[in-house]
Amino acid sequence: MVIRASRTLVIETATAACSVALIEQGRVVAALHEIVGRGHAERLVPMIAELPEGGRAGHILVDIGPGSFTGVRVGLAAAKGLALGWQAGLAGYSSTALIASAALTADPALAALAVVLEGGHGEVFMASYAASPFAETRALRSLKPEAALAALGGLTAIGNGVRFLTALDPTIDARETLPEAAGAIALPPPFAALPPRPLYGRAPDAKIPGAKIPDA
Repeated sequence: MVIRASRTLVIETATAACSVALIEQGRVVAALHEIVGRGHAERLVPMIAELPEGGRAGHILVDIGPGSFTGVRVGLAAAKGLALGWQAGLAGYSSTALIASAALTADPALAALAVVLEGGHGEVFMASYAASPFAETRALRSLKPEAALAALGGLTAIGNGVRFLTALDPTIDARETLPEAAGAIALPPPFAALPPRPLYGRAPDAKIPGAKIPDA
């Protein structure tokens, strides 16, 4: 089967969601999105296979994090294997940039926002973005909810970690959401060209005794 060089397969496994999308000529031609919890390893490859032409594409774009340690590595492993088998290009994007760009595109009234994702150990991952031009205004950090709330500065908070902030202050503008692969259509090119290696946001929980954790 011919692999379309102009087509991009997007893989999203950094959170409880597992989603895939095919982007071609500036539009999403197919997409699947499921909430799987920890079931990425079981669902990802079958979901890709359900896409038109088995998801075959000349370029692969994968979420490198931050998010779930296991989810990020599942996505990266699949992306690298497919890129090798299809002789396709491979690049990464961050989950925070994906959520921010999709939200800012969907709501032109928003000039800026903060993405807040579950971080584990009672912390959240947080990064801030401006809409025009799209840019990261505060770099990714792992913070206790109290510190994240103090750093919010009146911005709209969006992501799957906002509930930790609303538990402290229910009056903030917060929108709970998970990243979707189809949202990559809104990513500016520089944000869709990251090296395909994990962006954990903090030291990973799982460690190999006596050894460093290798890149995926």
